[in-house]
Amino acid sequence: MSWTYNGETIKNITDFPPNTYGFVYKVLHKPSNKIYLGKKILFFTRKVKLGKKELEALGKVIGRKPSYKLAVKESDWGTYHGSQKDIKELLKEGKASDWERTIIKCVPSKKLLTYFETKYQMIYQVLEKPDEFFNDNILGKFFTKDFNEIKEYESPNEIVEQ
Repeated sequence: MSWTYNGETIKNITDFPPNTYGFVYKVLHKPSNKIYLGKKILFFTRKVKLGKKELEALGKVIGRKPSYKLAVKESDWGTYHGSQKDIKELLKEGKASDWERTIIKCVPSKKLLTYFETKYQMIYQVLEKPDEFFNDNILGKFFTKDFNEIKEYESPNEIVEQ
């Protein structure tokens, strides 16, 4: 199962535009017609403690010697469908052909990735339409359940002219 971006199939990391840090995506579960909007980075980075041989190879260093190095490896973007628990359950039960994965936007930085994920989740109103979307929160701050409280306050003339 591959990703689609601007009508093109993306199967390899080299198929992404240059300087892509990550992407905002839409995953459609065809049988239920429900969508999940999320973000995914292309590379994982983690700190790895330097061993004795690596520290000795550094030789004389001005200032404090580094004790860690950054290990970078390609993420699981190729097989990824989302982190939401309902999606994980459906993947265990069903087959990969039940899913359609589309990249909405490729982004060059971590900060912009979070911005665009939030932007598209707001535009698509993922929390206000729980029958259409798997998303149950945005940034761990806004939740679907928050909208249950607002229903009792809604009126037909919600927008008031000033």
